[in-house]
Amino acid sequence: MINQSLCAVLVLTLCLTINSSTEVNAFGISNPHQRIESTRMTRSSSTFTALNAEENEGSRRGFIATMKRLFLGAGAIANVGVRPLPVFAEEANGGTSGNVVEIQVSNLDGNPDSKGTIKIQLKPDWAPRGVARFEDLVSQGFYDNCRFFRVLPGFIAQFGINGDPSVMSKWRSSSIPDDPVKVSNSRGTVVFATAGPNTRTTQIFINTREQGNNFLDKQGFSPFGVVVEGMDVVDKLYAGYGEGAPSGRGPNQGLIQAKGNSYLSEGYPKLSYISKATISK
Repeated sequence: MINQSLCAVLVLTLCLTINSSTEVNAFGISNPHQRIESTRMTRSSSTFTALNAEENEGSRRGFIATMKRLFLGAGAIANVGVRPLPVFAEEANGGTSGNVVEIQVSNLDGNPDSKGTIKIQLKPDWAPRGVARFEDLVSQGFYDNCRFFRVLPGFIAQFGINGDPSVMSKWRSSSIPDDPVKVSNSRGTVVFATAGPNTRTTQIFINTREQGNNFLDKQGFSPFGVVVEGMDVVDKLYAGYGEGAPSGRGPNQGLIQAKGNSYLSEGYPKLSYISKATISK
């Protein structure tokens, strides 16, 4: 009979083989749009990897789960030092839920008369530091009148630079420690942007890709909540300006930091924006 150690090595080898065979380069010169940028133009030189499609990820997870059941049992992954894969948000939704943040959005599709509501269920079990920071910012009205300045359909919708440069300057270097990635970056999960380890400040993105952006998991992007109402509203956020400068013709983050909403109102009037964000129990 094959001993447990040999089985563990076999499973680890097979898992690594599955990973390498199902991943493709989804970032860099060939595809500059898939970047998560924070106040410091996040990871402009990093290379992210993405799985080919949702079925590849499903097959991989199913295969790994089967091998674990056959060979390893409940605790063997820890025995060989393999970090468990983050679960999908829907698989972890039974965990402890925190408050709900209700976001009123205006200028949907660039239309001043079009409005909607996004409700985000906070998940302290997933990322307690992220939840605490987001609640702090919401309670202080930080996100009121913030623009969704970077909306890339099928990838992310990003916001979190305050329209008043004097307010933004107080938060720009006020970073919080990372939370471990416990949940995958599935569609609808809400995550802090980051410029590297322990650099989360105020910028947030919502994952909008139908298959999820699970290639962000290994990069340390830790979801702290999930949209439970209003993903149809998220899908209507104005995306006509595209990627931000200098990669595209969208808003330049440095100029947003320096000039605030006056810069955006003049040059990018169609951007959807948060009219009000509140916390409810």
